[in-house]
Amino acid sequence: MSNDIKQIITRIAEIIIDELKLEDITPETFDADLDLVDEVGIDSMDLATIALVLRDEYGIRIDEDDYPKLTTVHIIAQYINDKLNSSE
Repeated sequence: MSNDIKQIITRIAEIIIDELKLEDITPETFDADLDLVDEVGIDSMDLATIALVLRDEYGIRIDEDDYPKLTTVHIIAQYINDKLNSSE
């Protein structure tokens, strides 16, 4: 796994922890492969908020149609990395 992806994963975990006010968890202990909806309990409003924060943070466009695919921090990190490395 590249350092870019690791940094993105850490930043996404920080954003999720902050936005959802999760306690007793740090970006380092956040499991990047947890299903955000089924295991963390994120609802569609939380996901939309997180997507907006990520859009502003990384300057990328996240299509609403893609939200259902963004189920883990790892998948979101790869999605962001792909967007950053594409011509969009």
